[in-house]
Amino acid sequence: MKILIVDDDPQSLSSTSRILEHAKHEVTSVSSGMDALKVLESSVPDLIITDVRMPGMSGMQFVEAYQKKGLTIPFVVMTAFGEVQDAIWAMKMGAVDFLLKPFKKQALCDAVEQVDARIFKTHLVNSTLTEGSVALIGSSKSMQKLKMLITQVAATDASVLVLGESGSGKEQVSKMIHEQSSRSNKPFIAVNCAAIPENLIESELFGYEKGAFSGADQARVGLIEAADGGTLMLDEIGDMPLMLQPKLLRVLEAQTLRRLGSTQEKKLNVRIVAATHQNLLERVKQGQFRQDLYYRLEVMPLMVPPLRDHSEDIPELTQFFLKKYSIEHQKSIQGIDSEAQAMLMNHTWPGNVRELSNVLERAVVLNTSKYIQAADLPFHLTTTTSSDSKITIPLGMSLKEIEDILIEKTLSMTKGDRAQAAKLLGVNERTIYRRINRSKED
Repeated sequence: MKILIVDDDPQSLSSTSRILEHAKHEVTSVSSGMDALKVLESSVPDLIITDVRMPGMSGMQFVEAYQKKGLTIPFVVMTAFGEVQDAIWAMKMGAVDFLLKPFKKQALCDAVEQVDARIFKTHLVNSTLTEGSVALIGSSKSMQKLKMLITQVAATDASVLVLGESGSGKEQVSKMIHEQSSRSNKPFIAVNCAAIPENLIESELFGYEKGAFSGADQARVGLIEAADGGTLMLDEIGDMPLMLQPKLLRVLEAQTLRRLGSTQEKKLNVRIVAATHQNLLERVKQGQFRQDLYYRLEVMPLMVPPLRDHSEDIPELTQFFLKKYSIEHQKSIQGIDSEAQAMLMNHTWPGNVRELSNVLERAVVLNTSKYIQAADLPFHLTTTTSSDSKITIPLGMSLKEIEDILIEKTLSMTKGDRAQAAKLLGVNERTIYRRINRSKED
């Protein structure tokens, strides 16, 4: 979390900054309200912690000044003067907490954690894990490229074929296409073709008229028709029965639909996004998938990479899921230790993001401390990755040599990602750069 600290007392400023930096927060510290306002011109933090009594511009004046600019940044007040009017002002202005100096480290961390939880709950309302707005978690090059392609595809009405392994996030991609399109205010309906029995899938998709078959006591709208004006996602399209594929092709080409038992064609305006983990061209060769339907669907193909191909996103995904499941299961998980993180980084994740999510939910449920540890992870992770996450240190080796080996091993594990290696080792990224430069000089 990005935190701006404002305090004219150098010792207090340094101490507060040190505590929060140790807790892995990104801290900017200034000694006056005027300097803080200058910071806000170029960067907006997640939280402001400000002293009340300061020369020049007081903490009260600073808060009032940035709120007048329309900024709604949560803030914590700290003061050495426990006066009632200060506390009343803080409450009226919406302060998260009021800390009386000298305050305990835990009191500060609790106040920050309260804001962190609030921010995350807000994020959930607009993120991948709700029925509303969605987003893909990950900052790797492959994920950035995928997000860019989604934006380009969403601007059209063309059919889309989303390819990728099971659990890689194909439905999330489909939802993003819908939400970034002009159809976003219309229905998004996802159908798993593999989950519907073959004798029911036609009536589920196309609907039926009363009396169309035994048991059809009343007419029913099918899922395709229910998505009219919006987007229909057909997951595992490769499992759609061959006899039904010509009817789907008709929907794609003519944008018309005929319910079971009806003689009337209904005009539609629905976008089809299909998804599969199978090789559809191979199924075409095997005679299990129509070639004309394949080419009609593959107007805009999108490939979702497996997690093993963007493993640098694992720490970001880990923090996301830890916060999510901490809230859901009413835990106070603050992070994950380096050994457990190394195990996550070394695992091949055949189940992709879905598997990572399940592993972390299990870890949160079992955890009895504030940090996820190796013992909280499933046995198959600890056995398959433990040898990769350990190093052997011969007796007599210098500390400098040990440091070089540890940094080199961690860089190898993170595939050269220096920022991630620094996070895992708990050091500043400059330390990693110094080590690399030192090796070049040697």
